[in-house]
Formats: sequence, structure tokens, C-alpha cells
Amino acid sequence: MQFTPLSYDSSTRSPSAAALTEMAREAWRNAPRCLGRLFWPSLELADARDCSTPGEAFEACLAHLHRSTNGGKIRPLITVFRESASDERGFRIWNHQLIRYAGYRAADGSILGDPAQLDFTQRAVALGWSPPTRPTAFDRLPIIIDVPGYSARWYELPDEAVLEVPLTHPDFPWFADLGLRWHALPVISDMALVGGSHYFPAAPFSGFYLGTEVACRNLCDEGRYNILPMIADGMGLNCTDRSKLWKDRALIEVNTAVLHSYREAGVTMVDHHTASEQFMQFFRKEEAAGRSVAGDWSWLVPPLSGSTMEVFHHYYESPKEGPAFVAQSNAWEDGGVGSPARCPFHG
Repeated sequence: MQFTPLSYDSSTRSPSAAALTEMAREAWRNAPRCLGRLFWPSLELADARDCSTPGEAFEACLAHLHRSTNGGKIRPLITVFRESASDERGFRIWNHQLIRYAGYRAADGSILGDPAQLDFTQRAVALGWSPPTRPTAFDRLPIIIDVPGYSARWYELPDEAVLEVPLTHPDFPWFADLGLRWHALPVISDMALVGGSHYFPAAPFSGFYLGTEVACRNLCDEGRYNILPMIADGMGLNCTDRSKLWKDRALIEVNTAVLHSYREAGVTMVDHHTASEQFMQFFRKEEAAGRSVAGDWSWLVPPLSGSTMEVFHHYYESPKEGPAFVAQSNAWEDGGVGSPARCPFHG
């Protein structure tokens, strides 16, 4: 897949750090599924193109986590590893995100942890990673790095590299006893940065979380942690009558807990109403600059109270050519670059 660059020289085999920063910022600005694009000019670059071994790449990932987490005051950051041709193997990070929790399937078919990570967890074990003796629902997965000339290698994330937020509720003391938590920083690590003739298959990038991403999708989706029945039980709701809207009531309280907990922990997070307003500011700035705004409506509208926000009542352009973050096949499978996918900072 080829993209036409906006203002940098696509014929340059190795872009300067300044050109690479511009490419990454434009890729964020062009991302059709991201609600947080108002802040695209703030994206910082960590240039890791001189890394040549898995160990060096892992150290660059740790540096990314420290710099972007920033003690909870999240800084948007992209770390870019060595460029390759689109038909070459190239640097790859196997993880969907640098920080994710393992998923374990028991003999009875039940799942402990994150169901979305079942396959990755099994692959990590096959490479030699050992889960804790007593697995929990929130065991951090290792980072698996694949560098040409080396076999894929896994690296355990040290505790000091990962800021996690224990989840509590301002009105329900029992909520804390559930032992729920989530990590402070989302770092998408399996997408490629592509612009002009340049293809970077390993370019982990991070921003701050949208509250509904943690509360609605990660914790409450039936295919993920599916905690709504547990929350409804704690609230004493009748779960046998859908007309009582028990899911909606429980979902509101999970979102309340997540926003409250991140605020109490001093971790940057935006609620869906504020994010919608910020996106419309971005939309109008782009229009004033003479640029159309690409958007995937089904991703831009938050999964809670969508019609109460202006973003719900707009339609958007199809994705346009230019620098982009694009999906790739799984690093352990054959294949290459796909089409734009997921929100690059909240996926």
C-alpha cells in the first residue's frame, strides 16, 4: 500500500527525525477511527531506528513506557524502529499493546483474565513464558519482539515500567473489594506507520485513554471481562427483566468508577462527552484549514450515550491518502500491511 505524503520528501530512504515526526503526526490526524485527534500536533517522537537486536528494542519499549506514562500525566509518544520494504519481514512487536493482561482457559471452558488475549497468551507460553504459579485476572503479558536474524524473544515487564490504577467507586465501597484494575497507558504496538514509500512495521504509539474504552469495552464487553452481571449483583439490580435497564445502570456506574479512579490516581483520562467536544473542535479546525475530515462513524461515536453528543449527528469523509497507521497480519503469520484499522490511540 502506497500513500502520498503531505509535505515531506517521500523519496528519502531514511527520513530525518523531523520528517518522521511530521509523518507520524499526520498519520494520527488522518486516523478515521480516533476521537482524540485534536491533540495530533503534540505527538512526540522517540527515534529507535538504530536498534538492531531484540534486547535493544525492548529497552526502547521500556523507555517509551516511562516517557509516555510521565507519572500519570500522559504524553502522546511514538517510538519508531527500523524501516523495511513492505514485502520484507522487518522488525515486529507481536503484542497488540505493550501492556495487556493474559487470558487462561480452564478445563471446564471458563476463562480467567482477558479472553481477547487467549491466543497470544498461548503463544507466549510456547516461547517459554511461564504464567504466575497462581494466575489472576490481571497478569501482565510479556513483550514479544521479532527482529530479523534473531528468533522471536519474550521479555517480562518490570513492575516499575507499568502504572496501574486500582478501580474504586465514589459511592459503592464494595466496588474496591472486586479487585478490578487497569493500566494507565494504552500503547498500540502491532500497527505499521506508512507514508509515501516509507514503511515502519514496528512503531508503538500511545496517548491517553478515553474512559469508555476501559469501562465499556475492555471491562464490560461480553467478549472481554464481562463484569456487568457482577456489578449489577453488587447494586442489587434485577437482571431477569431487560426493561429494567440493568445493563445500562450498571454500565454507568462502571464508567463512574473508572473516571473516578483515574482522577484519584492522577492519571490523564478523558470522559466521552469531553472527547466528543474536543473532536468537534478538531473537525472545525480542519475545515478552516481547508482539509476534509475522514471518520468511521461507528468508531467515533462513544459506546455510551452516543446521541447526546454532537459527534453522533455528523457524517464523515472516507479515509484519504496520506500517512497512516495501518493494520498488519499477526506477526507470527505470513502477510503484510492491511487497511486502516482501530483507533490508533484508543484501540
